[in-house]
Amino acid sequence: MRAVPCGMTIVRSHDSQADINALEATVASARAGFACMFSTSDEYENALITARRAEGRYRSVFDWQPVILGGCALALLGALVTFM
Repeated sequence: MRAVPCGMTIVRSHDSQADINALEATVASARAGFACMFSTSDEYENALITARRAEGRYRSVFDWQPVILGGCALALLGALVTFM
């Protein structure tokens, strides 16, 4: 669409084929920009988690599982000794 000044008003002339060509070029550019190397979100998430694990993001600074297990065992032992 071209704007052509005509006195105080602007007359817009429509060039349909040029508009369609510009739109097709924009669509092709957008498709190329959004191209993804993953076909599903599961593949993307798996690759993302694998990369983050390789960086060491998911490593715990301290392994709390044995501490919690020991604490629960001591609480259970204390309850058994108290009520026996």
